Amino acid sequence: MGIQVSRQIAPYSLHIMHRRSTALVIGVSKYPVKGALQNPANDATDIAAELQDLGFSVLLRTDCTTEDVDRALESFRDNLNSNDVGLFYFAGHAMQFKGENYLNTIDTSFADEISAKHSSIPLNQVIDLMASCSNSTNLIVLDACRDNPFLQAWHRSVDVLGLAHVHSPEGTLIAYATSPGQRAKDGIGRNGRYTEALLKHIKTPDIPIEDLFKRVRNTLKLSTNSEQISWEHTSLTGDFFFNMSPGRRMALYSTDAIADSQFLLKPSSPVKDAIAALKSHNWYTQNPALTSLTFSDFSAESLDSLFVLGRNIYQAACGGAKAAASFIRDFRNKTAEVSHDKQKAILDGMLFEVFFNSKGELRKDFKTSKFEELFELKKIPDLEGSFSLLSEVLTPYQSRFYVLPGRTRLISVDVKTDALESGERLISGIFVDGANTLRKASSDDSLRDFSYPIKHEKLVQQISVGLLVPSFQLTVTPDYDPVTAKLLLPGEAGIGR
Repeated sequence: MGIQVSRQIAPYSLHIMHRRSTALVIGVSKYPVKGALQNPANDATDIAAELQDLGFSVLLRTDCTTEDVDRALESFRDNLNSNDVGLFYFAGHAMQFKGENYLNTIDTSFADEISAKHSSIPLNQVIDLMASCSNSTNLIVLDACRDNPFLQAWHRSVDVLGLAHVHSPEGTLIAYATSPGQRAKDGIGRNGRYTEALLKHIKTPDIPIEDLFKRVRNTLKLSTNSEQISWEHTSLTGDFFFNMSPGRRMALYSTDAIADSQFLLKPSSPVKDAIAALKSHNWYTQNPALTSLTFSDFSAESLDSLFVLGRNIYQAACGGAKAAASFIRDFRNKTAEVSHDKQKAILDGMLFEVFFNSKGELRKDFKTSKFEELFELKKIPDLEGSFSLLSEVLTPYQSRFYVLPGRTRLISVDVKTDALESGERLISGIFVDGANTLRKASSDDSLRDFSYPIKHEKLVQQISVGLLVPSFQLTVTPDYDPVTAKLLLPGEAGIGR
């Protein structure tokens, strides 16, 4: 079995909403015995995982000291200055003194109010740090008003329960787990009630953050019988979406084209008739339908129809339709007399089909059987816009890739092998930026018995497909002689995360 696929614009850049996002996520559960909490460390771990899936670079700290948080904040500052969006999340105990809020860590001293104040993290320190950086959007999420037994020991009155209202600098949203004077509730399972509600909604596509938190509030209200009502204070100056669907990012094409299972093929036209034929999965229907299309047919059609045509051409090519495979290989000539925007729509569709299914969702397994032929088109300067668009659309899913497909930089790959007594060399590592991308189905040495021979040229091709980087962008450096070495690839091996 070969290496498996990783599981893991210029003229049209105004149509893309792309952002770089970073987050510092903190959860503290291990307070002194009577103040210990069940959920916050889990809450932070789960929020961090969701944010990573949404394209954030994440610093995660659990059960940390005040010094740990201070050091993390310094790293966070550096990240904020090189990103567009910053998010700070805290789950655990917090308290207010005279209108100032403090986040408690595992080494906060609860001997008295003064000790607690000077051994906690002032919330204003976090807010001021984020406001001082160059990023344009800041989000602060506080699941931090849980019932605190230390306050009771100090005989504090009910009017100081919860966190105090704070000013939100321009471009900032602060979300609280409770309304003033309320306590947050730990959950009965893995997560606290507020974070549980947030986890249910954070990946909802295409809703502004204000609407997302309204959904969180409604879910929380139901789960706590109206005993806990979350609230937010915002001074955001623009729309923010945690999860923007490909259709929203690709504003050139309609949602029916992005989720092409919904695309209407009536009224009929030569291009729409060809799409219907390509969907038949019958070569004898697919091939003549595609070869009969003319330049004038392309020119008369809408961008949406051409985008869907491109998707189905690639689909048919992967299914073995010779006319579709030929169309990809000779794309420039076959679209030479078509305007640039319509030529681009066809190529955009073909590229989109590699990564997204008919519902417009990212595929679990990418469609790569014609990847090399399709990405050869990247060598043509006039077509670069489609590949740049692709990398922007895939940015929110960058955790699925070692290198975002469509990017132009050269990728250096080091191949490591182990010498066997037979004189053959067993491939043990395929390294990109120091990370071994070679996955094995098992660490058992018996895998050697199931290895199979592979030539260096074929290995390079499979690395290209596995990393979703065209071979002409790869610089492969082996620790063996590419001409004479007898290579073995471990059975059931794969490239990817």
